[in-house]
Amino acid sequence: MLRLASLALVAWALGAASSVWAEAKPPGDMDDYAARVLKSFAVPGLSVGIVKDGKLVFAKGYGVRKLGESAPVDENTLFPIGSNTKAFTSALLASLVDAGKLSWDDPVYQRLPGFQMYDPYVSHEMTIRDLLTHRSGMGLGEGDLLFWPTTTYTRDEIIYKLRFMKPATSFRSGFAYDNLMYIAAGQIIPAVAGATWESYVRTKVLDPLGMKTTTLSAAEFKASANHAYPHQRLDGVLRAIDFVSLDNAAPAGAISSSVVEMAKWVQLQLNRGAFPGGNARLFSAAQSKEMWTAQTILPNREYTGPLGHLRSNYAAYGLGWFLHEYQGRQLVEHTGGVAGFVSRVVLVPEQNLSVVILTNAESSGAFDALLYHVLDQYLGVPKTDWVAAFKSTEDEQSAKAASFMKDQDTHRSAEAKPALALQKYAGVYQDAWYGSATVRQENGGLVFTLDHTPAAVGDLQYWQYDTFKAHWRDRSMEDAFLTFTLKPDGSIDHFTMKAVSPLADFSFDYQDLLFTPLGEVKK
Repeated sequence: MLRLASLALVAWALGAASSVWAEAKPPGDMDDYAARVLKSFAVPGLSVGIVKDGKLVFAKGYGVRKLGESAPVDENTLFPIGSNTKAFTSALLASLVDAGKLSWDDPVYQRLPGFQMYDPYVSHEMTIRDLLTHRSGMGLGEGDLLFWPTTTYTRDEIIYKLRFMKPATSFRSGFAYDNLMYIAAGQIIPAVAGATWESYVRTKVLDPLGMKTTTLSAAEFKASANHAYPHQRLDGVLRAIDFVSLDNAAPAGAISSSVVEMAKWVQLQLNRGAFPGGNARLFSAAQSKEMWTAQTILPNREYTGPLGHLRSNYAAYGLGWFLHEYQGRQLVEHTGGVAGFVSRVVLVPEQNLSVVILTNAESSGAFDALLYHVLDQYLGVPKTDWVAAFKSTEDEQSAKAASFMKDQDTHRSAEAKPALALQKYAGVYQDAWYGSATVRQENGGLVFTLDHTPAAVGDLQYWQYDTFKAHWRDRSMEDAFLTFTLKPDGSIDHFTMKAVSPLADFSFDYQDLLFTPLGEVKK
């Protein structure tokens, strides 16, 4: 961080810097820098949009839409924005607050009949504000397996199952990122406004802003003429994977867009809810302030080494936005992740600046390196080699994970044998909130399925003692350990699950499951 020696120098520097910021332009080396990002982080394609002082000053795509093919990413290429969808849901609710149809502090059960959490007190006290601020008391990503990977459950069924999910902490005592609360928040819209979340987004946001190619469902996205393909590193090789639908979790993460059209959205945000021309609003300036006000306090993250410049004096979550600072300026931002895609949307309100970065691989280092390169340019601070900084951090994390996995494999017992014959593990099992799972014999081994998740078919490989590893046939899913616990008579009491890799996405919340026997497998 740039350090100044005296109050007089501070005053002078702020006055001088303001003119520098006003005249700042996008980095002149963006093409070279983006090419370096693509190569360093093994990302097939990405696009960048920069909005400054009410204008889209930079919009460009780099790389390819799909590995092995030549179709290029451009500024109009669609990418899923994942959890950047949450700000759309918050904004729609803000418009309903302005219209007097609800209040942020209305109890949820009054607006969403039948809403119920595990704890009756929480069921009664949970407000719309609580739905948007990740302080429900549920664990990190708890319940995400109800929609991720794609399941057969509807939104209403997912919300109903909240009553079976045990809290990890007390209500409002801390931050734990969740998606299910945003699904519930989205369902308040049809309950109050009489329109589906999708139709409300389209009529209130997309149509007025002219976001004509932005999509709200998996079918729309795949039917678009210019869309990126998802990529993951599977068994050490980067490859294209199947698109994962989030239709049943749409208010939490189903929007897909381009940097050109997202530029219109962030401009609306920087305009404090006013549409271009200023004659109409989606939400008031007062609601804009409310959404950008700290609601849940987060612990400050410690940054060391080459990432030391990222240190912030505060961190919080607002209503659909993360809040912190960089180089003394507030950042209002969010990230988004869908299988094979990650994105970043950042607003710098004091500079009337926004940066949107969309990618088709799962490397946060890629969008972070680009983001801070752009911010440094506009904030007039000394340049940092962010590619090197984030790449070294990413490599360190990968090395630690590889060491953990190797150690895990090395220390398992070579002599251990399962307590039961394999056929004794076969059966139908039930978890209180997920539903049924099945273990069946097949070709001399065991096959495991999460019955409401079509992609979740895995071969059970014996690990040690009464633990097996579910090796999913769809390699985009994170493998999981299944550990069986026996009763004194030798029959199965239950089994639990745990992700094999320490880098598993938190939405694979296997640790929240507890399956008990339900019966034999039907022939």
